[in-house]
Amino acid sequence: MNKKWSMLVLIWLMMFVAYLDRINISVAGPTMMKALHMSPALFGVVLSAFTFGYAILQIPGGWLADKFGSRPLLVVSLVWWSIFTGFTGLAFGAGILILVRVLFGVGEGLENGAQFKLIGDFFTSKERSSANGLFLTAIALGPAFVAPVSTWLLGVAGWRGLFLWFTIPGIVMAILIYFLIPSKPKDGIVHTEVRTRTGKPANWGAVMSQPGIWLIFLAYLFFNVAFWGYLGWMPSYLALSRHIDLAKLGFDASIPYVVGFFGLLIIGWLGNRLSNFKAALVAVSYLVSGIFLYVAYNASTVSGSVFGLSVAAFFLFGGFGPIWAIPLDLIPDSLRGTFTGFVNFGGQIGGFFAPIVVGIIVTVSHSFTGGFLFMIGGLILSAVFLLILQSTMRKISTSAQPVQATS
Repeated sequence: MNKKWSMLVLIWLMMFVAYLDRINISVAGPTMMKALHMSPALFGVVLSAFTFGYAILQIPGGWLADKFGSRPLLVVSLVWWSIFTGFTGLAFGAGILILVRVLFGVGEGLENGAQFKLIGDFFTSKERSSANGLFLTAIALGPAFVAPVSTWLLGVAGWRGLFLWFTIPGIVMAILIYFLIPSKPKDGIVHTEVRTRTGKPANWGAVMSQPGIWLIFLAYLFFNVAFWGYLGWMPSYLALSRHIDLAKLGFDASIPYVVGFFGLLIIGWLGNRLSNFKAALVAVSYLVSGIFLYVAYNASTVSGSVFGLSVAAFFLFGGFGPIWAIPLDLIPDSLRGTFTGFVNFGGQIGGFFAPIVVGIIVTVSHSFTGGFLFMIGGLILSAVFLLILQSTMRKISTSAQPVQATS
């Protein structure tokens, strides 16, 4: 296996483990709320605590990856978040649980810029949509895997034991990353030169002044309103609103993520084929996803609801490949970590508020109606910014090709 694909496999495994540790709390949510006497609104704050810690480390983590390389950031991230996964199972009150989840998010926040920097370094512009799609299949398969496994562990070890057992995969991955991940391609990193409207190469300030980087920032922010509302509340919605018992929840909660896996592959591949129209492709995907979220909520049967959630997941997850190819085309290679961190920081602003707002809506209204409408609104706004971005990107000159790596 050459360096390009061995790198992709390793960061795929790392992201898979990351999503095991992010999503297990959603599956354990009803049990934890009962054990720690938390309302849905308070549990929404617990879910968002991760996103707060995750968000504040996006730009610093990306900057550190640009400065010191991706490998040390990935190893430190894995060890840190694994420790606080275990501490989640030791929390005896909502206050300490919120603090632990913030620190857990700090550990995972270090990884994002480093991973996308590696994809930008190893894959050309026309390859990045499918490379991102393949890499991010982990965010669909991780939740699909964790739902039945977490349900089983809840019955065997309780919710505290669940989190203690989940510390092991992250430590194993830290060892693998340290010894096996390549730091640069054999033929040198893929060089992306971004030029400003004056024709000069873009630096930090020039990238910030480009409208495209702000449009993708806002698009990803509003997308995450839907995405983290979906991830954080979908299992609880099926249990609390659709009255699926815990044993069946593990299977039903996995179906949308499996469908999302195929969305990542197919729409990621389409992003390569429609390389000049990636933003429009993602916008359409988000609008279709919003339609099927509406279908899911209004379905008269459990199977109809799971169908709607599954089709929504196909397009919700599918957009990840092309949407993450867009900033890599807008960012010079020397700043890949910093600015992919910047874009993901925007996403985590949306992700931070989404579970809180949905939790408040559910608590006040005793219904998920407002929560679904809130998520659908986020997808519509994201699509609007992406369609504006589509026309803006034509005005930005970029080139991406392999050049000999420098030491």
